[in-house]
Amino acid sequence: MNEGFCHSLGRALLNISVRLSYMGRREDAAVAGSEAVDLYRRLAEDSPAAFSSDLARSLNDLSIDLSALGRREDALTASQEAVDVYRQLVRDRPAVFSSDLARSLSNLSVKLLDLGQPEGALAASQEAVHIHRQLARYRPTAFSSELARSLGTLSVGLLALGQPEDALAANQEAIDLYRQLARDRPAAFSFELARSLSNLSVGLSDLGRPEDALVASQEAVDLSRQLARDRPAAFSSELARSLGNLSVDLLALERREDALAAGQEVVDLYRQLARDHPAAFSSDLARSLFNLSIGLSTLGRPEDALAASQEAVDLYRQLARDYPAAFKSDLASSLNNLSYQLAALGHPEDVLIAVREAVELYRSLAEDRPAVSNSGLAASLDTLSDRLSALGHRESALAASKEAVELFRPLVADRPAAHNPGFAEILHNLSLRLSSLDHRDDALAAAREAVGLFRPLANDIPARFNSMFVDALRQLSSTSRALGNEDDALAAEREADSIHLLNA
Repeated sequence: MNEGFCHSLGRALLNISVRLSYMGRREDAAVAGSEAVDLYRRLAEDSPAAFSSDLARSLNDLSIDLSALGRREDALTASQEAVDVYRQLVRDRPAVFSSDLARSLSNLSVKLLDLGQPEGALAASQEAVHIHRQLARYRPTAFSSELARSLGTLSVGLLALGQPEDALAANQEAIDLYRQLARDRPAAFSFELARSLSNLSVGLSDLGRPEDALVASQEAVDLSRQLARDRPAAFSSELARSLGNLSVDLLALERREDALAAGQEVVDLYRQLARDHPAAFSSDLARSLFNLSIGLSTLGRPEDALAASQEAVDLYRQLARDYPAAFKSDLASSLNNLSYQLAALGHPEDVLIAVREAVELYRSLAEDRPAVSNSGLAASLDTLSDRLSALGHRESALAASKEAVELFRPLVADRPAAHNPGFAEILHNLSLRLSSLDHRDDALAAAREAVGLFRPLANDIPARFNSMFVDALRQLSSTSRALGNEDDALAAEREADSIHLLNA
């Protein structure tokens, strides 16, 4: 075949691949994309100046289709090669190829995150934002959408590395850009706006702003539902993703029935997607089952909650076996949740096995990335303490509880709004452990600190925190009385009773 014919065939294959992706036919798109890459690789070997850009573009598009099929390593390989080729092109002709390099760097960032490499992902996305910001400064009409896209990718990377404030700022800038773009061209940018709003809801939730998170996730669902109605093959996964965030936000505000309805719809959507494309959607199905089990548990359906939790663990165990860097944390979290569901049905030995495995997984993760994993380790240690206490191992329970508090304290100092609720609960549990061993002064100190944290939380979101606040007040009353402080004990008791009566 001559060069001109091969070039025309490569372009045709790329166009076919894009069309197939648009229709949701990812396997066929990847086949056509692979053929295009093979053609352009041969052409670029003979005439690099003429065909390297086509090779880079075809590699970038192929990586997206491979990622959608769950072929993470292959997607990363293609994406990295695209970046390498574009870097060489930018070296020679920066005005022509800088935007392509930035776009390929954003894509590379996503692929690195998929394989549990957040530091590399963040570096790639920061470089992409830097390039696109410079381009958009001089040509905003041409590059505002690219800047918004790279900012969205940057926000995900920042969130993965435990930098929620910076992630929120990047994501909010992306949303502001997408709102203007979607106002002018809704068909082109509604999807991007919905995706950014979903990411915003996660960031707001992490920063302890559940009402704002709910507003963002509800708007994302509304946009995604319309997109999925028009093109289900292309947008069902985005609808499921936004519904998953909505379910979490509803549960955080104690809207349990609404949360369960959204969570069940998410599982149904991902189950169908995972049936057709297991490599691409098994992790999403696992996450949705994890969240569904929590919703079922809060509504008093322990058997159903256990079944969903066990299925999530089984899926994450396989994923962690194949991609440990990406899914070990999810496996640990799902095991921690499984221990709660087992405890609700009276399986103490199985509970201890699950939570000990979770602790060991989190401990290994925290050794490498303490800023990201210490909160998970603290939560699993708190669960372990509770389970050990229930089995009468009081000294071991106290040791686990103390370690949880020590891990949580610096997290609260850095991000009080996000971590105060969890820290208050852990302090309350520490007070219980100390009381069980007659460490009265320390038990009182922990109880007072827990009450001090729960009070503003219960004032702001009574539906979520009043019952925990009442428990903390009763523990404060008990520890005060144990030290002969009867006036303090009665004051705490009366406050607890008054809140209990208001909720009755």
